[in-house]
Amino acid sequence: MAYLEPTQESGRLFVQRGLSGPVVMLNLLKFRDVADYSSHPDLAPAAPISGSQAFDRYVEHTLPFLWESGGDVLFLGEGGSFLIGPTDECWDRIMLIRQASVASFLSFACHAGYLEGLGHRMAAVADSRLLPMSEMRLPAARYERSRYSR
Repeated sequence: MAYLEPTQESGRLFVQRGLSGPVVMLNLLKFRDVADYSSHPDLAPAAPISGSQAFDRYVEHTLPFLWESGGDVLFLGEGGSFLIGPTDECWDRIMLIRQASVASFLSFACHAGYLEGLGHRMAAVADSRLLPMSEMRLPAARYERSRYSR
């Protein structure tokens, strides 16, 4: 089973979690070999492109709206197989996106300009996971970096 969009239930549960402060979204992405623009022909390039290339178009379109909403990309990298985890599961790209708050994320996700380019993501992605996380601080008294630095 592929996961491409949040369900009403998962969206409701996300809002009900009551996350306060910044939210970091862990994105695990698996791309199609060839992007499928059949649901968004208005965004389709003249010649076929890979899912990875379509996702790059999505990111290029999305960044101004992300930044405008107070969000940022903390990490973008190539995926691969797990060191600890299912051996049959592999992800092409990993992203960590930080938003100032749940409200900022929802404002971003509903922005009309952002939504105009969402078809690039839909064309690109064969499967995905999105895990919202709230930040935890290390207890400073027990973990002092200076004691371990050289």
